[in-house]
Amino acid sequence: MDIDLEDNMKLRITRWFVGLGTALYLTSPAFAADTSVQHVEAKACKQCHEEIYQQWAGSMHANSSALKDPIHGAFYKNVIGDPTAEGVKTKKGTYPVCLKCHAPVAAMEGKTKLDAKPAYADGISCTTCHSFAKFKGTDAANGKPLYGIDAYELDPKSLYGPSGITYTTERVPEGAQWPTPVHHPVPLQGNRADLFKSNDACMGCHEKRSNFHGTPLCRTGNEYRMAKNFVSCQACHMSIVTVPKIKDGKVVDGEFVSIPDHSMAGGHDGKMITRGLAMTMQTERDGDKLRATITVRNRLPHAYPTGAPFRNFFIRIATYDKDGKQLWKNYKVHPIKDDPQAAFWLTLGDKEGKPTIPPKATQILKDSRLAPNEVRTLKYEIPFTGATTIVRAEALYDLMLPPIKAKMKGKLPDELLTPKLAASAEVRL
Repeated sequence: MDIDLEDNMKLRITRWFVGLGTALYLTSPAFAADTSVQHVEAKACKQCHEEIYQQWAGSMHANSSALKDPIHGAFYKNVIGDPTAEGVKTKKGTYPVCLKCHAPVAAMEGKTKLDAKPAYADGISCTTCHSFAKFKGTDAANGKPLYGIDAYELDPKSLYGPSGITYTTERVPEGAQWPTPVHHPVPLQGNRADLFKSNDACMGCHEKRSNFHGTPLCRTGNEYRMAKNFVSCQACHMSIVTVPKIKDGKVVDGEFVSIPDHSMAGGHDGKMITRGLAMTMQTERDGDKLRATITVRNRLPHAYPTGAPFRNFFIRIATYDKDGKQLWKNYKVHPIKDDPQAAFWLTLGDKEGKPTIPPKATQILKDSRLAPNEVRTLKYEIPFTGATTIVRAEALYDLMLPPIKAKMKGKLPDELLTPKLAASAEVRL
């Protein structure tokens, strides 16, 4: 029997749709009509999207709540209160706005007891983002900022995606022919590519954040617009990756799938932070001195670092002898104190102009972070001896500033308190 190319393609699509629809019908729980899609647990999605679920489960989205994120949890308990208690209010007697990003389903329902329901503890789950029907923006008509879940129009009865395919909750009839829609246990509509492939899908939480005094803290959205870049957040944070196929929790030998990376790595990921920073170094001998020029460049469309205002990086430049013994270093305690040009951070201040913590800040005293695509040069005159063999510069990325790290020691895992190597440059003499 001869089958032309078009008929062959339709036949293949039909088999794929019917096969996938049957698998979904047989393995997925029924979706109750009186259930909000936001309460569908991520484990339900795992049945068919195992690779994506595995990525998400290890992501900061899955671990965003004060129950699971050690850093956010520590700040929440200190500033707000107990994440397992209901009715918790801020010192001003208002609902904790941080929950609108870190525990969005709880915020939708005005709850603060995050262990009351799985959907609260799941943080930013599959159905949180995939129930976005529309992006309303981050500034309301009255000029009051919209944070997190408030920035979106959410559908309690349907999920959405960028594929252009609208699915059916009805069982796909046996022997159905294309274009019979594929079955999905939860209502799912396509044709939302403009939302899910744009920064709008991210900016509800990553646009900006001000404290009670109106002092801007997180400002990734503003930084991005300053760069006048058209590359979407997803291009870096959800790039297409090819991973081993997983079935029933086990890797299938020799089979792979290509999917958008739902680990959505950022500042917590050691490899991710190396992608945005480029460093070079040149040295020149001048008698008993060594003149070193270090150049660092931010290759990102937002500041480096971005996000939480206590993220920072600093440069350590040192000389060594042939055995690796350190002969000289550019600071004794920390560059913030001893070598300010080598410290890249956001300095928040109080009314008196003294550095302070984010909740108490009333102004920005200084922002020495790298702006989008900024190139900055540091120059040093280094003592040179006959033993000097290696000059090495390292950019070290920290999730918290030194005073905060000192207070958190013993309360957080050491890996969160240890700087990560973001870039390096070395000259051997």
